[in-house]
This record gives sequence, C-alpha cells and structure tokens, in this order.
Amino acid sequence: MNLAFTDVLPLLPEIFLLAAVSLILLIDLFLGKEQRYITYILSLAALLGCGWLTFTTATGVTTYAMHGMFVDDLLSDTLKLMLYFVVAVVMVYSRSYIHARGMFQGEFFVLMLFATLGMMVMISASNFLTLYMGLELMSLSLYALVALRRDNAVATEAAMKYFVLGALASGMLLYGMSMIYGATGSLDLSRIATVLQAGVANNTVLVFGLVFIVAGLAFKLGVAPFHMWLPDVYHGAPTAVTLFIATATKLAAFAFVLRILAQGLQVMSVDWQQMMMIMAVLSMAIGNITAIAQTNFKRMLAYSTISHMGFLLLGLLAADINGYSAAMFYIVTYTLTGLGAFGMIMLLSRKGFEADNLDDLKGLNQRHPWYAFMMLIIMFSLAGVPPTVGFYAKLSVLQAVVNAGYIWLAVVAVMFSLIGAFYYLRIVRLMYFDKPVDNHRIRPEGDMAVLMSANGLAVLALGILPQPLMALCVYAIQRSL
Repeated sequence: MNLAFTDVLPLLPEIFLLAAVSLILLIDLFLGKEQRYITYILSLAALLGCGWLTFTTATGVTTYAMHGMFVDDLLSDTLKLMLYFVVAVVMVYSRSYIHARGMFQGEFFVLMLFATLGMMVMISASNFLTLYMGLELMSLSLYALVALRRDNAVATEAAMKYFVLGALASGMLLYGMSMIYGATGSLDLSRIATVLQAGVANNTVLVFGLVFIVAGLAFKLGVAPFHMWLPDVYHGAPTAVTLFIATATKLAAFAFVLRILAQGLQVMSVDWQQMMMIMAVLSMAIGNITAIAQTNFKRMLAYSTISHMGFLLLGLLAADINGYSAAMFYIVTYTLTGLGAFGMIMLLSRKGFEADNLDDLKGLNQRHPWYAFMMLIIMFSLAGVPPTVGFYAKLSVLQAVVNAGYIWLAVVAVMFSLIGAFYYLRIVRLMYFDKPVDNHRIRPEGDMAVLMSANGLAVLALGILPQPLMALCVYAIQRSL
C-alpha cells in the first residue's frame, strides 16, 4: 500500500496529537509533584498545535485520505477546532479542582488527550472501521478517567457501570455494522450510500442492522431509553471528568451520528426517523420530569442533558440541511452552556468541599453577585429564555421540525421545554432569594475567573447575535453533506 504525502496531509492533526501525547507521557515520567504544571502546559500546547495544523491544512474542499478511511471537509474542520477549544477550557477549569483533590497527575491530561484523539478520528471517519476505532479509543480513555480516584467508592461504581453498559452498547453497534456490511458488502459510508440508492441490498437485514446501530448511537448520546448510565456517571465521576464527558464528547457523538445516518444511511431515513421520534419524546419526557425531583446539581444536569439530547434528535430527524444545521448549532451552543454550568460547580468547590448540591447555590447573589449573574445567564440559556443563545438554538430546531411537517412534535417539545424551565428557574430563585448556607469567600484563580466571565458573556452575546455561528453551521453542513 503506497501512501503519498497528500494522502496523509488531512491526518496531520491526529498524527501530531498522537506524537505529542506520547512525548508528554514520556516527559511526565521524569517530573516530580511540584513540576506537574509542565504536563498541563504541554497539554494545552498540544491542543494549540492541533488547532494550528487543522486551520492551516483546511481547504474547505472535501478530500479523502487513507484510501477513503478518513474524510477532511468543512464539517470536520469546524467541529475539530471547536473540540480543541472546549478541551482547553475544560483543562483550565479543572486545574484548581484536581489539584485540591490530589488528581493533578500526568495521567489525567494524557487520558484526556487520548480521548480527544479518539474524538478527532470519529469526527473525520468515513468508514465503519475508523468510526469504531475512534469510538473505542475515546470510550476506553473515559472509563479510566471516571475511575481515576481509586479511593472513591462512588467514582469506582460509576466507572464500572459506565464500562459494562458502554461495552454492551459498543457490541450492539458493532453487530449492527456487521449486518450492514453483510447486506451491502462494504464498510465505506459513501459506498454503502451508493448501494442503498441502487436498491440491491436485502432490506430485512438492513433494517435489522439499523436498529442495532441506532441503539448503540443512542447510548453514546445518552438518549432515553438508553440513558441509565448518565446520571450515575455524572454524579459519581469527579466534576472535572463530568465536565469533559458532558461537553467534548457530545461534539464527537454528534459527528458520529451525522456521519452514519446522514451520509451512510440517508436513504433509510424513513426507517430511522420513526425510532428517532420515539427516543426524542421519551428523552424530553424522562429528562425534564425526573430532573424536577433532583436535589443534587450534577444529577439534575444529567437529566437535563437527556432532555437536551432529545431536542437534538428533533433536528436530526428532520433529515434535511436545515435540520442538520439546526442540530449542529444546538450541540455547539449546548456545549458552550454546559461548560459554564459545570465550570461553576468547580469554581464554587474547594478542598474538602464539593458544591454539587442545589443548597450550595443558595444566596450566591449575596456571596458574589457577578457569578450569580453568570449562572443566571447559563440557566436561562438551558431553559431557552431569550435573549440567550439557548432560545435561538431551540427555535432553529423547532423551525426545522415544523418545516419537515412534524408540527405535533414541535408542540410536544415546547410543552416539555416549559416543564423544564421550572427546575432551571428554581436555581435562579435559590441564588437570589434564599439565604446562603455557606459563607466561604469565593476566590477563583485569575485565569478561571476571566474564562468563566467570558463563558457567561459569550452565551449572552451569541443570543443577541446568533447569525454568524448559525451561518457557519449551515455552510459547513451544505459543503460537507
């Protein structure tokens, strides 16, 4: 197999990150506890290098590498650049938190970078084999990250649940892929789409394989009824790891779903749309109703995530350019808002104290009015209240659903959004109208304070001016699908 440099060029960011992680792992072996900041700085530098390589090699033209195993298009470049930014923010938010809990180790950053590499492969994959390879690299790194605090029984239990259920979902996904391969004779997504378009494949085998694939995809997104792992993992994992799972992985999972359903199995959209409808309604119902009963902030956000993923499915089931671009806009803005929500938990936490209960947010306005205002913006965005970006994200999805002819689904989505607004506004009430139970002074490190403020203001600014980001999402989808 002869590979020219032009065939490897689209893979330069992945190759660079693999080399960088290997080097960081080697350097970390010779560093003492007081020198761990070098690993942290090198990890951020690796992400910066990936960003530079992705930006400089981007052409906007769809090109294939490694004999069609990888694709480099505007969608992959856009999502990768967003991924680097999100992972870098996660690292900055996490630094003080993991340092106070004895987790400031090279393994934390190395595992996070390996998971990021897996996500990059998922985003650029155009073959079932490479998609699965990227998924497993990401998943195995995440299992280890969740279990990083070996002395914590709750984290260990969460990691075990995540591993067992994740392995089951991976098996279902792999079995579904094998069925599609048996029916079409190919693992290449574009080739599969061509065979399906010709109508020569066995339809019964295809539908059977599709069911297993959709079930596996639903687990990775955390969609009902495959959501059982999500609340336990969000609650049990260290908040720094929860933040990573709640944000970065969602971008990769979105790309994963889009590559398989919109590129490979678009011809079968009538079949997978029916499954998407059921899962979307179930997710919005279970997520929003169950979140009301939660007293733990991380569990509440976990059920909130389930409902948001249900909303994301609405954009995907529209099965057209408007729907896919609305779904992309939704996942990007949700990721930005999720960074702020979980980042605030770590900002309020300190050594020996985890600010993950709703009561810990009581009287936040009296303790620090600025951070209370930032949290207000974030909660309003999650609830879909204008002028935050969450409102326009939901509006764009609803417009796509209505244009696709599913008016009843839009009505159901609005109804569950109103139910969901209750528990978000409850947070606002606790911050502004209740007395604080913890009067400890809030003193985050300088870079985290600046980043948290920028995070909250970005959610507001994108709500006031959503057009540039929406236009980018529409353009990326149009040029890539």
